[in-house]
Amino acid sequence: MTAPDAFLGAINSLPTGTFTGTARQSRYVVSHQIMAGGKSHKLVAHQLGGPDYISLNLYLTKNSGALLRPCEMPAEKVVTFVLSLVPDVQK
Repeated sequence: MTAPDAFLGAINSLPTGTFTGTARQSRYVVSHQIMAGGKSHKLVAHQLGGPDYISLNLYLTKNSGALLRPCEMPAEKVVTFVLSLVPDVQK
């Protein structure tokens, strides 16, 4: 799936490293890594006190654009999560 522009803006505004935040009225601990000189993002989130889990890779390519690769879940789930995520700390 090609990542929507709003998603790209949202993921780029997230802090790197491990942080906590709120999405859809639930609390999460989130790990966000930027690799390959900014060409790749990895995000993993675990709901605090709940079962929800989010995992995705994002590849920024010259030929194909921004390729979103959710890990064993629908792309819509990870897009909704990133768009709604409000970190406790700002970048």
